[in-house]
This record gives sequence, structure tokens and C-alpha cells, in this order.
Amino acid sequence: MKLNNLKKIGFTAILLLSCFSAFGQRYLTREGKIKFYSHAPMEDITAHNNKVLSIIDTDKGQVAVDMLIKAFEFEKKLMQEHFNENYMESDEFPKATFKGSFEVPQGLKQMTAGSYEVAVTGDLTIHGVTKPLKQNITLKVEDKSITTHFVFNVKVKDHDIKIPNLVVKNIAEEIEVTADFVFKPFER
Repeated sequence: MKLNNLKKIGFTAILLLSCFSAFGQRYLTREGKIKFYSHAPMEDITAHNNKVLSIIDTDKGQVAVDMLIKAFEFEKKLMQEHFNENYMESDEFPKATFKGSFEVPQGLKQMTAGSYEVAVTGDLTIHGVTKPLKQNITLKVEDKSITTHFVFNVKVKDHDIKIPNLVVKNIAEEIEVTADFVFKPFER
């Protein structure tokens, strides 16, 4: 990864952390994983981003996710180029973000081992367009860490992403997004 991108991620981490109270119990990952899958009549497309930054505050019930669009990797370099230049316009819209909140179960506040289902509500910003998102997720506490795996769908048109008529059968109207995070305690 280029030094400039690492600087952007570091700066973003500082910004995300500043969104949370200094008194909250915070957990962080810099290596969250996001995968998207597009099933269309002409072809299936999958891309992976393994450098997703996310922070969760288990006292206040806040979560933030931040990722660089150019960090998505495709099987074919040409797909990656088209994704960044033609669809996501990642020079103009370099990041996707989510900021949300949830009711914190007592066991999660106390970091008691177990699984906790929470309804996260917030704002998802992709391609410069912000839309509300509500997602039920399970947070699993084990060995002083919090893990989660969840799947949700994003409609391309909701985020003003234009698909040229020439390739409209190559890209799905709704993209399946899979997220995997392992949060570790954040300590200054």
C-alpha cells in the first residue's frame, strides 16, 4: 500500500477515535474485512478489502467504519480499474463510511463471554451519498475481543452509481456486502 494511503488511514483512525468519548470502552480493528458480491446475468464479480478501519464503543453503543475504496482488490486488474474510475469514481469519492448506534446489552458492557444480538442503526455513505441503514448483527465476546460477521445488501442506484448500458448485464442492481471484524481493546 502506498505511503499516502497509510497516512490517510492513520488520519482517519484519529478522526474516528475523536468521535467517541474519552471515557467509553473502545475496541478497534484496522484489518476489518469487507467483501462485495455482484451476481448478474453475464458474470459474477467479487472484490475484497482487508484494510477496513472500525471502532466500537461498548459503553455508549456507537460504531464507526471507514474504508478506502481503492483498497478493494479484484481477480482481474481491468475490473479493478473500471470499478475505481468508471463506477465508484474513487478519486472524487475515496472512502465509504458508516456511523451508527445500538442499545448495549449489559453482558456486552461487562465483556462477559457470549453472543449478543444488537440492532445497529446509522448512516451509510458510499459515492458521496448517505442513506440510512439498519442491520441486526451478532457481537461475540471472547478472550477480550469482539467479533462479528454479517451480510447486507446495497442498491447501486441508491448511491448514485451509474452503470453504462453497455455493461448493465454485467453488474447487479443490488450488491451483497459481507463484513467480518475482530475488535481488540483500544488503549492509548
